[in-house]
Formats: sequence, C-alpha cells, structure tokens
Amino acid sequence: MPSFDIVSEVDMAEADNAVQNVTREIGTRFDFKGSKSTIEIKDGIITISADDDLKLRQMHEILQGNMQKRGIEPGSLDYQKVEQAAGQSVRQNVLLKNGIDKELSKKIVKEIKGGKYKVQAAIQGEELRVTGKKRDDLQDVIAFVKGLKIEQPLQFKNFRD
Repeated sequence: MPSFDIVSEVDMAEADNAVQNVTREIGTRFDFKGSKSTIEIKDGIITISADDDLKLRQMHEILQGNMQKRGIEPGSLDYQKVEQAAGQSVRQNVLLKNGIDKELSKKIVKEIKGGKYKVQAAIQGEELRVTGKKRDDLQDVIAFVKGLKIEQPLQFKNFRD
C-alpha cells in the first residue's frame, strides 16, 4: 500500500551555519559597534544576548533572514520569554521545533478524517504515517494538509508506492 510520512524537522547543520552568519554580520554592522551582543546555538537552543530591546529585535530580524536563506522557515523558531540580564541587557532563548507534538498530530489526523479521504492516518511518535490504496488519494491529502493553516512547517517524506 502506498504511504508517506508527515514530519517537522530542522537541519541542525544549516541552523548552526545560520547562527555563525549572524555572528559574522553582527561583527561587521556599524549599529552593533562596541556592543556586547552575542548569539550561540547548543542542543537545538539558540541563546541571544543583547544590550537592549532594540538590538534584540534587530538580531531577531537578522536571525530570521539567515535562517530563511538556509531553508529553515521562521515557523520553526519558538521564541521564549525575554529575561533581564545585568543592567539593561536582555537574554532570550529560541527553541528550534523538531517533531510534531501530540496536539497538532491529533488535529491533523482529525482534519484528514473530516476530509472524507480514503486513507488512514496514524501517529508514530513525533510524525504521522498516512497510508491509502491509491497514490492519487495520498497526493490529495498532501495538498489538503498544505492548505491547512498550520504555523509549524511540515515536510512530506518517504512517499512509497
């Protein structure tokens, strides 16, 4: 039976390259001259330290631009609460979303079943497996899921006949 997987994953090597590009860009930009703004990535968590809120917002824009250039969609970035550090400086963690959480998985399965497609959708850990008798049905489901308003970027892999 034909099947495919719906996954949400981030290429960590590309994310690391994007963070290194942000570091280089901060070092060369005039508005960051003399600032102690830093960005680093470790275990799927990007830590941004900036002198103030304005520089933090600028770093967000630079980070999103570099991630986009590397093929990582902005929906993969989960910005956490901004923390105050010493003086006016601020710190923020940004999580890279890997995998589909249970609630989103259930919502997608419910939408597929509500669409009256002749397929079965099963949750397998942090991904979904969709199987059906006809290849056309699976392609219709892919188009349907792409049309859903889901913030988290999804990829469709392992399409098998």
